[in-house]
Amino acid sequence: GSGRWYRREVLRREGLRNGMHVLDVAAGTGLVTQAAMDLTGPSGRVIALDPSSGMLAQLRLKLQCETIEAYAEAIPLPDGQIDFLSMGYALRHVGDIDDAFAEYLRVLRPGGRVCIMEISRPGSRLGRMALKFHIGVVVPLLARMSGRHGDVQRLWSYYGDTIEAAIDPDQVTDALRRAGFEQVGCRLTLGMFREYTGTRP
Repeated sequence: GSGRWYRREVLRREGLRNGMHVLDVAAGTGLVTQAAMDLTGPSGRVIALDPSSGMLAQLRLKLQCETIEAYAEAIPLPDGQIDFLSMGYALRHVGDIDDAFAEYLRVLRPGGRVCIMEISRPGSRLGRMALKFHIGVVVPLLARMSGRHGDVQRLWSYYGDTIEAAIDPDQVTDALRRAGFEQVGCRLTLGMFREYTGTRP
């Protein structure tokens, strides 16, 4: 239940403010989009982008914002329109991060920020064992106790597999710099939650 607070806190800490124009890439069902809308308020503009029409349909059931069906590597927006670009836990599904980051830079205004939230493999063996236990045992148990959807165990097993296939953090920061971002950073929380950030010159 801490996810909503965490997503909002990350966006706030990285500079998302009232009235900004935001593009949430790989928005899915809108978890990060919702946090962005909370922070930008009625004077802001939030656009949710995702390649899946089904995901965007679910998002529209909950949120009233602009949506675009497209891939991160080909964003159908003009240059320099966005103040803040977010992406939540989807980088490991992007086919070409160099193409995606070039698009992120293009649509951002000068001084605009990118914030990519991602989960990475814990560095220590103990951390990896703890994560595997959490995904394989704790989450399914809590889901059964709370009466949540029956496919939770299968879904989290898939989630664990994608974490194992996550991109190395140094590759992500190097790709952001290659794209032209400045002030590139990577904040690590609890040994596995990462926030990759950068600023368009």
